[in-house]
Amino acid sequence: MGQPKILVVDDEAAILELLAYNLTQAGYNIITATDGETALQLAEKEKPDLIILDVMLPKIDGFEVCRVLRSKSRVPILMLTARREEVDTILGLELGADDYLTKPFSPRELVARVKAILRRVAEGEGRSPAVISVGELVINPESHVVTVRGRPVDLTLKEYQLLKLLAENRGRVFTREALLERLWEGDFYGDTRTIDVHIRHLREKIEDNPSNPYYILTVRGVGYKFREPESGSKSLW
Repeated sequence: MGQPKILVVDDEAAILELLAYNLTQAGYNIITATDGETALQLAEKEKPDLIILDVMLPKIDGFEVCRVLRSKSRVPILMLTARREEVDTILGLELGADDYLTKPFSPRELVARVKAILRRVAEGEGRSPAVISVGELVINPESHVVTVRGRPVDLTLKEYQLLKLLAENRGRVFTREALLERLWEGDFYGDTRTIDVHIRHLREKIEDNPSNPYYILTVRGVGYKFREPESGSKSLW
């Protein structure tokens, strides 16, 4: 395998140069864009392994770029912003971003986030575990394909990892803090509402009635769990 390819998108030349330099020094192959329109073109042409995407971009902003990318690709997306409003963070995650970093940040922190994201992707691709089947929901860890009643469900990397973790531990209650620690491995400095956003998206995608979920259950005051096997029924695994 060659060097992982990263598309870095930022309209500030100094920041773009700094990011490109540090990521190149860390061993990555870097391509850059300074506006959202060019970013979408390069993402289609270059097929990067990861995209670092600034929110404030000319022509097409980062949120819209993220939405368009996620509609056709599961490429990991790390969003950057100088804005600190909680709504911006939640919006980015709702649109399918895998992680979020607020400026100013250190190059070392950025490289650590990139390594963590790419490591999780590589680890997932390196395994060939058994298919997980629960009711009408099927998770294929080898292909990363999730289906409900035979229909493919389009999940972001983080949504997939969250669903898989819960499904592999049916009946076990996870606190929001535990899920953050397991899925972000200490590399994410956001709050626990990040988990609520991802759970809401998962329910919208896999549940017949997201307001009355069958698969992912809320344990009030604690966190979340995947539905336990019914007593006396045979295992669906």
